[in-house]
Amino acid sequence: MEAITVHEGTTIPLMNNNIDTDQIIPKQFLKNILKIGYGKHLFHDWRFLDDGRPDPKFILNHEERQGATILISGENFGCGSSREHAAWALKDWGFKIIIAGSYSDIFFMNCTKNGVLPIILPLEARKKMAAISPKEKITVDLPHQFVECQGEKYHFDIDSTWKQKFINGTDDIDVTLNYSDKITEFENSLPSFS
Repeated sequence: MEAITVHEGTTIPLMNNNIDTDQIIPKQFLKNILKIGYGKHLFHDWRFLDDGRPDPKFILNHEERQGATILISGENFGCGSSREHAAWALKDWGFKIIIAGSYSDIFFMNCTKNGVLPIILPLEARKKMAAISPKEKITVDLPHQFVECQGEKYHFDIDSTWKQKFINGTDDIDVTLNYSDKITEFENSLPSFS
């Protein structure tokens, strides 16, 4: 997992409430068993017109928004089905951080396990971030747990275990591998049945 300590990036505001996982990545694109290749289908039904052309009105298609790494959104982001592909699609598109008012519990955990940092901030802070210009950057300082926008800092909470995993760029497998000597020792202590 890629480490996140202090991240500075541009934003895409998508302030809808109750954006569900089927809107994030529609079911017809769930055939790939890899964690990559989903970004091109992110928000597919909103990004494309019926004839397959990009919808010029949808914000992810705006030229000045390309390269944004922080998604600003509404309440209950990632509700709906438990598909992990939603987190994969957001990451594959290039989002490193999502800032919302609340999340579905399963989606929240899928993000943390796949290197996308989910942050919860109040509506007023998110409205300010949603209103900045496309090329203006905000800063997320994970060690100090604040988001800075236009000189104002907004504190966020995060579980200390996940905070350290993001800062160190480690996932559950990395943590398990830290105990490989003990695992080997235990396996060697088991009786042989051959």
